[in-house]
Amino acid sequence: MNSKLFSYNYIDTPVHRLSGLTKLIAFLFLTFAVMFSYDIRVILLVMVFSLFVLRLSKIKYRQIRLMVIYVAVFIITNAIITFFFSPEEGVKIYGTRHVLFKIAGPYVVTQEQLFYQLTKLFKYSSVIPLGITFLLTTNPSEFASALNGVGVHYKAAYAVSLTLRYFPDIQREYRNISLSQQARGLDMSKKAGFATRVKNALLIIIPLVFSTLDRIELISNAMDLRGFGKHNRRSWFSKKPFTTSDFIALFISVLIFTGTILVSVFINHGRFYNPFI
Repeated sequence: MNSKLFSYNYIDTPVHRLSGLTKLIAFLFLTFAVMFSYDIRVILLVMVFSLFVLRLSKIKYRQIRLMVIYVAVFIITNAIITFFFSPEEGVKIYGTRHVLFKIAGPYVVTQEQLFYQLTKLFKYSSVIPLGITFLLTTNPSEFASALNGVGVHYKAAYAVSLTLRYFPDIQREYRNISLSQQARGLDMSKKAGFATRVKNALLIIIPLVFSTLDRIELISNAMDLRGFGKHNRRSWFSKKPFTTSDFIALFISVLIFTGTILVSVFINHGRFYNPFI
């Protein structure tokens, strides 16, 4: 199913061959670097690097289309809300005021506000490809071992792994129930009214919830029968040993993170890059 939100991509690329722990640590370093800095020059460099990594992992657009749409809606909504509640935030940050045009009342578009919101847009745009690459190139079991490797208890790590594995199952189950209900005459097409489609969607969600609860009970019983949680530590079958590629990836991520901090401290003398001075 090409409409899956989360599905591990089983192909052989340099990104896929990295250890799950390496990808998790590198993702955290790069995310912290982007979130810390408001220097658009640094953020653009990280965004180019993240898009390169996404391309290197050979992830097709059809695999992430739905995710990209959701993220785009979030970014647009965030930009509108930011301007609505704080139209002068850029002026406060950069200390100058260059008016471009006035909308109405207190809502005036300034160069500072536009630059501030553009920087935020690129911040989100640089992190999103990294997150997508990490999710789609890391086996859920390997992801759980990576979480356990950075100190997360294996019970919590295994819960995250089961959640990621269950997303495709839920979508597949929803599609099967939807097709079965439509074969019985349930109208989910655009021809039906909005209220009718909402009511019919509820008729799909109710059996989906019950099937989900049955599946949860089945998995819980299977884990209890196998003694899951008896010991404080556990080994991981899917854990990969570190290779030269892992150390190179970690070095690059640490280098980018360190460079971001140094630029903020010694060049910008703060988190924000101010082109208006």
